[in-house]
Formats: sequence, C-alpha cells, structure tokens
Amino acid sequence: MQFDWRALFGPALTAATALTALAAERLLFVVPKAAPIFVCTVALAGSLSGLRSSLASAALAVVSCALILSFRGAHPGDSSAHSLGHFFGYSTADLTRISILAIAVICTAVLTGLLRKRLVDTLAWERRHHVTAERLSAALDQVDIAIVLLDCDTRAEFINRAFRDYFALSDEKADSKPPFIALMYHGRDTGAYEMPEEELSAFIAERTEKMRTGDSAPININLRDGQVLRFSCTALPDGGRMLSYTPVTELVRRTDDPACADYYRSMRKNGLRNPAGHLRAAE
Repeated sequence: MQFDWRALFGPALTAATALTALAAERLLFVVPKAAPIFVCTVALAGSLSGLRSSLASAALAVVSCALILSFRGAHPGDSSAHSLGHFFGYSTADLTRISILAIAVICTAVLTGLLRKRLVDTLAWERRHHVTAERLSAALDQVDIAIVLLDCDTRAEFINRAFRDYFALSDEKADSKPPFIALMYHGRDTGAYEMPEEELSAFIAERTEKMRTGDSAPININLRDGQVLRFSCTALPDGGRMLSYTPVTELVRRTDDPACADYYRSMRKNGLRNPAGHLRAAE
C-alpha cells in the first residue's frame, strides 16, 4: 500500500506544535499564542490531503489547547500541577478559548477540505475531457473529410489533417487559429480553387457571408488538382461554426453524361451553368 505523507503531515505538524507549546509552558512559564498556528496547520492539512486529514488536525488542535490551558499557571515542582482538580479545573475564560478554537478549526477544516475536493474534482473533469478531446482530434485526423471548427469570432479552433492536405495549409499556420477569411485567401493564394481568378474575390465574399449567417446549403467546390469537395456549414449552439468538406469527386464525375463530357469539362473550367440550371461544381 502506498504511503500517503500528505494525510499525515497536517496532524503531525499539529502534534508538533502542541508539544512545542507544552514544553514552553513547562520550561518558560509562558505559553505562546498557539491558536493561530493551530488554525494554519488545520488549513494546511485540508489543502494537502482533504477533509479527513483536516478534521483529524482540528481534533488534535482542540485537545492540545485543552492540555495547554490545563497547565497554565502551574510551575515545575508545583505538586498541584499534577492533581486531577487542577488538571480539569478550567475557568470560564479557558472554556471560552477552547470553544472559540474548536469552532475556528472545525470551520477551517470543513472549508479547506471541501475546497480541495472541489478543486480535485474539477481537475479530474478537465483531465477526462482533455483526454476525450485529444482522442476526438486524433480520430478526426484519420478521416478524409476536411473539418474546421470556428469559434464565435470565426477563428479556427481546430483544423483536421484532411483540410491541411487539401489546401496545402502548414501546421504552423493552422495551429495559429487563423480566421475563416484568412483560410479562404490562403486557398486563393495557393491556387487551390479551380475557377477564374477574377471570380475568386466574389466567391470568397459570398462564402464568408453565408458562413456568418449559418447558411447550411451544401455546395460543391472544385479544386485545381481535379478533386471535388462538398462544402457544408453547420451553426453551433455557442455561436461557432463547423465547416465540413466531403470529397465527392467520384460521385460528381460518375453522374456526368458521357455524351456531354466536353461540355461539362468546359463548364467546370469557365464557371458556367449546366442545362438544368444547377450551379457548376466550383461555385
């Protein structure tokens, strides 16, 4: 069984304080004011080990105070110091001191013990959620769907590995929590989008506005390397956004009419609309 020095430190320090005070009473005929020290040792016991240790220290402090007061006024060689009548003969003032100390140390023990328990529980909760967040982050890095989590100020709190790969985003820039508009301009500057350069500014402005309003209508985005991503924006309860980019390259290509292959290729290149009135994949 592992030795827990924290649980014993508070009571041991209280006992040492009491012995020191008793020795001073017997040898120096003066008892130092030990009550503040007792309160401090009880608080220390509660902060180190919790409620049990602090209550044990509080009990020792009260008993020690009673012993110290029982010897008050007695001198070495005075036989009355060892009589039962003198040992238990507390005055009203002595009983008041013992009662005040008992209330003080018990309240200190309860408060520090409960505060420590709350702190320990909070740290354990944060540790569990931190582990869960790390596992979730690691799991999202394994999927081929690009995911970006934005806070209420549209800054990226999380960018998974797929997004970084699709848009050639460095880890340093991704971990710097860039705003959404910066991610869009990064895609423009690296030539990630398959669309005419003169349309990019309008495309970025439209995407940014729809993201801010929480528009969840999915659109297809063509990349320069031939991949097609289906972009979707989900509004989160805290005001943030979850952006997902699902690869649908095969789905889009297979639904094209082979007889109109040249037409669809030119449409994807020039940003036109198809005969059915649907937006091109790059919109």
